[in-house]
Amino acid sequence: MAEEVIEGYRLQNCMMTGQNSQVWEVVELTSGRHFAMKLLLPEKSNQRDLRKLLFHEANVGKQLAHQNVIRIVHVGTTKEHPLFVMEFFPSGAIKLRIVRKQYDFIKEHAHNILKQAATGFAYMNASGWVHRDVKPDNILVNSAGDVRIIDFALAQRIEKPSFLGRLFRRKPAVAGTRSYMSPEQIRGEPLDGRADIYSFGASAFEIVTYRPPFRAASMQELLQKQIIEKPPAPQTFNKDITDEFGDLILKMLSKKPEQRPQSFHEVLKVLNAIKIYKTPAAEKKK
Repeated sequence: MAEEVIEGYRLQNCMMTGQNSQVWEVVELTSGRHFAMKLLLPEKSNQRDLRKLLFHEANVGKQLAHQNVIRIVHVGTTKEHPLFVMEFFPSGAIKLRIVRKQYDFIKEHAHNILKQAATGFAYMNASGWVHRDVKPDNILVNSAGDVRIIDFALAQRIEKPSFLGRLFRRKPAVAGTRSYMSPEQIRGEPLDGRADIYSFGASAFEIVTYRPPFRAASMQELLQKQIIEKPPAPQTFNKDITDEFGDLILKMLSKKPEQRPQSFHEVLKVLNAIKIYKTPAAEKKK
């Protein structure tokens, strides 16, 4: 497949293979520019639900134009190759840096990473979308600490509250990643940007403590903890976290949406005014 050309793009280097799709570094033949292409695996390309998810992700992404959100440049809808092409941002997710124990990098860039991610999610919510899968795996960070938000497969339009809407609303299938899902998302209730704020709080917790706020022996128990259990203070796992930042995380992880910051703009306002760590990041060796 490496030398294959699809829709004017030459597949150059497989960056990632998932359960249903692959992401390739590709070169646009007409310009020589590098992009990333996400396409369904050949054996999955005829599955209607997977095609629908892929095109939904692409179409949401095409509507979003922000420096902290991955840019979608082309959607290919042929029967043989369901795909979309996005900007080439050669870097891993912040989750990968946690797994690889790159704690110095995280400490040096955490404030900037969280501010950029919050800015991207603020834009997404203001554009009328709930991401619904905010987690460290979906926040790409390069070596300079630049951020791109990815993966809009679960993104959903923010519902306008109305009596009739509540009356005739069909409960959606619960979707998301259990370690980061808000209580209202688990219950299948109508969502707004505050659901993303909860997930962002869980992600921020993991970025600074290297573990999610809740752990459990089973998936069901994990969901139950998200709904009823009070999260521990991040300082329990990292003594270097300031009380102000610990308080912000716990506020974002409030069980009731009305007790959280009401928008990412509120989150940013607090983030801009506080420090994350008590001690400064280690100086780089020259």
